[in-house]
Amino acid sequence: MNTRRTLTASTLTLFISLAAAGCAGSASAPPPLPSGVVSEGLVTATATVKAIDQTTREVTLERTDGSRFKIKAGDEVRNLAQVKVGDVVKTSYHESLAFEVKKAGSASPGAGVAEAGTRAKLGEKPGVAGARTATVTATIVAIDRNTNRVTLRGPGGDDIVVQARDPKNVAAVSPGDLVELTYTEAVAISVEPGTSGR
Repeated sequence: MNTRRTLTASTLTLFISLAAAGCAGSASAPPPLPSGVVSEGLVTATATVKAIDQTTREVTLERTDGSRFKIKAGDEVRNLAQVKVGDVVKTSYHESLAFEVKKAGSASPGAGVAEAGTRAKLGEKPGVAGARTATVTATIVAIDRNTNRVTLRGPGGDDIVVQARDPKNVAAVSPGDLVELTYTEAVAISVEPGTSGR
């Protein structure tokens, strides 16, 4: 997997818009800096192996609703010979978007992407897991406490105005503070023996 060091302005805009969860806090003693998860989701699916052709590497799978489809396992799929009719293929996909406000001087504006992955060892049932994390750190350049709007400047110098979801948080931040946005997606695919024991 390749690692990228910069994100496009449109990606930054998407992250910042989704993270307008509350760039802010309450009055009196310094309130804690806002942080949290803006959105999170998990999708899972299973299918049963109905046929497999080791020569063409085509696998016929049946969904839980009875419908069938074929996939062709590429050369990167290790241990295809371990797959048997009746085995169950499990897939899960998870994504989340989190934000954290940091005081000026404790972080620097920037963007980056990190990726990692693993696959089954030789002789095991096929399987793969991978994750990708994209991080954007933007600077708060202006705050309108009457409308609870915050202007953020991305690492590329573009400004975007976001509406804080939680007005009580606006008192916690100041111009110069930074908002770190982290988008994570992960996928895992595994093959497990079916209940038939094949």
